[in-house]
Amino acid sequence: MDILLWIVFGLVVGIVAKLIMPGADPGGIIMTIILGVVGALLGGWIGRVMGLYREGEAAGFIMAVIGAVIVLAIYRLVVSRRAL
Repeated sequence: MDILLWIVFGLVVGIVAKLIMPGADPGGIIMTIILGVVGALLGGWIGRVMGLYREGEAAGFIMAVIGAVIVLAIYRLVVSRRAL
C-alpha cells in the first residue's frame, strides 16, 4: 500500500516539477508525470534512508519535488545531447 501512495504522490509531484521547470519536454506530459513518479520515489527513499525526515513529514514532499526536478533535468540533458 505504501508504494501505491508514493505513486499517486509522484503524480502530483510530477505536475509540480513540470510547473517548476516549464518548457517543452521530449515525450510530453505523460513522460513528465512518469519521471515525476520516479523522482518522487527516489527522492523519498533517499531522504528516508539518510534520516532527513520521518514518514508523514512535510520534508518528504520537498525531497520528492527535488528528486523529480533532478530526474527531469537529467532526462532533458540526455535527450538534448542525443539529438545533437
